[in-house]
Amino acid sequence: MKILFISDLYPVKDDEKTTPKTLLNFVKEWQKSGHKVDVIKPNFILNSFLRRKPFYKTGQYGNVFNVNYFTPFWFDVKRKLRGFIFDYDIVIAHMPSGILFADKLGMPFVAGVHNSDLTVLTKFVYKFHFKNRLEKALDHAKNIACRSFVIKDKLIKLFPKYKAKTFVASSGIDKNIIADFDENRFLHEGLRIFTCANFKKRKNIDLLIKACKGLEGVKLVVAGDGNLRKSLEKIDRNVEFTGYLSPKEVLAKMRESDVFVLPSVGETFGMVYLEAMSQGCITVCTKNDGVDGIIKDGENGFLVEPEISSIRDLILKIKNSDVNYLKTIEKRAFETVRYYTSEQCAENYLQQIFKIL
Repeated sequence: MKILFISDLYPVKDDEKTTPKTLLNFVKEWQKSGHKVDVIKPNFILNSFLRRKPFYKTGQYGNVFNVNYFTPFWFDVKRKLRGFIFDYDIVIAHMPSGILFADKLGMPFVAGVHNSDLTVLTKFVYKFHFKNRLEKALDHAKNIACRSFVIKDKLIKLFPKYKAKTFVASSGIDKNIIADFDENRFLHEGLRIFTCANFKKRKNIDLLIKACKGLEGVKLVVAGDGNLRKSLEKIDRNVEFTGYLSPKEVLAKMRESDVFVLPSVGETFGMVYLEAMSQGCITVCTKNDGVDGIIKDGENGFLVEPEISSIRDLILKIKNSDVNYLKTIEKRAFETVRYYTSEQCAENYLQQIFKIL
């Protein structure tokens, strides 16, 4: 199958640190399966600078065609794509700019919906222009691929008319990183809690630190960095801050820990939760956010409200739980992530598309 993939949330080069590789992973898995995949990255120049992303001139970079626009696709998007042959079986477009771009091509396309799409559809600042344009584009889409169960539920609640053509396109982890079950986990005294994130306000690391502060037998380790680090360190001097860790180092810390907690909000998905589950951590995410729907409360992990008291109560609940109960949750987490591998998730995505071709 010949696929044209369109998104501004795509690294032009593999070594980019500021662009997530979740969509790149879909493309790589499809290519491994023998499909031809070309990528267009439509870049709204002002937005690129505001987000401090790498800037590339318009042109071809491997299988990625980066194309720069000063306006957010008000005019003919093909004017900078002369010579580009649109001979594809399907177009898959992610993020608002990608979806609006695909809608202008006049080809059958699947719309990949992220949290940013919900922002455009609900925030007042977008009401008078982009909201209407994005809704029309979603009307035209053959299918709508929501990046999480939470996003799907929110979209259908906003627009019930899309229910029949909407499915979940979850990301997956590398199956080779899934650790072995550790029989000795939870058999020591105390509770080892780990979290890892860029220190942004919406990650709510401060809430986690305050929830753990003063809890006897609880050790919190925080990995990551950012402008908020100094203020976070002042909350509790007993917290261990590791600074930035490489992906391999993060996985190692997860294997050393009992519980992974990240009460962030506004997550489109949250690969770090699956990674924590794959290393045997009891994994806690925010209710109605991120991987809620993959994590089922009390079954293969826990869901929590992003509030100090709720986080604290849950930590105490886990600390005081029977070891066999925690091991059961750990085993179910392993069973879950074996289904959510990058290979399996990419295949599931294509199977949904095959239904419309």
